Amino acid sequence: MAAPCTGTEVRLARLSRHREGRFLFVPMDHSVADGPIVSAAGFNDLVSAVVAGGADAIVVHKGRARAIDPVLLRHCSLIVQLSASTPHSPDADAKVLVGAVEEAVRLGADAVSVHINMGSDTEARQLADLGTVSRACQEWAMPLLAMVYPRGPRIADPHDPALLAHAVNLAADLGATLVKTTWPVPMTDLAAVVASCPIPVLVAGGGDQDADLTAFATAAVEAGCGGLAVGRRVFLSPAPTAALKALASVVHADVQVRAHPRPVDAAV
Repeated sequence: MAAPCTGTEVRLARLSRHREGRFLFVPMDHSVADGPIVSAAGFNDLVSAVVAGGADAIVVHKGRARAIDPVLLRHCSLIVQLSASTPHSPDADAKVLVGAVEEAVRLGADAVSVHINMGSDTEARQLADLGTVSRACQEWAMPLLAMVYPRGPRIADPHDPALLAHAVNLAADLGATLVKTTWPVPMTDLAAVVASCPIPVLVAGGGDQDADLTAFATAAVEAGCGGLAVGRRVFLSPAPTAALKALASVVHADVQVRAHPRPVDAAV
């Protein structure tokens, strides 16, 4: 008889809606750091477009999660971001906890995420925060996505493959279920970064709006990545649904991808 699944395993399975163990996430938590990404009235419309394109999950802060029409999340998981900063503070790299795992549970989330800037002046506190959240995730059977970036005054090259291997293993060692980080330069070194880490590595989508996003996704998947987490290059696209469909066809290439239509009863 097969061992019963844990709550963490159930939620993790929902995070990969095609159940093949790869993930396509759309971070939409940028409004805390950068200001609004869309009008208040248009946020549900954007979520609907992202879901229709085939996103496995969206990442938002707790207050924004409360404003999302629940109908839109029937075919897309919710990840609640627990840390934040703004560029207007004395140290923009100083991420602080602004939410708790218990709040995410009450919101119906399938995972939480925490951002860590390795090499920042407040790295020690951020690592302690990651440890605290990791312990709470164990108590609540909640998957933890750690977003770990080499970023700060002691980081000469945030795309250094050795630093990225350190970053993703830091996440694994402190109890993360999944880890998101930036891409290495050269991109061919991504396979070694992924191979060094015992948990799935998701690569960020990058900020270059002119680069070929589908080619980038293909290179990431071929390197063994567990998937992608692409925010700006989706929600700043003139056609977010089409952009997501192209990415989903790469990330979930081993399955027949069926993007869900926009719910007719959604408040969009």
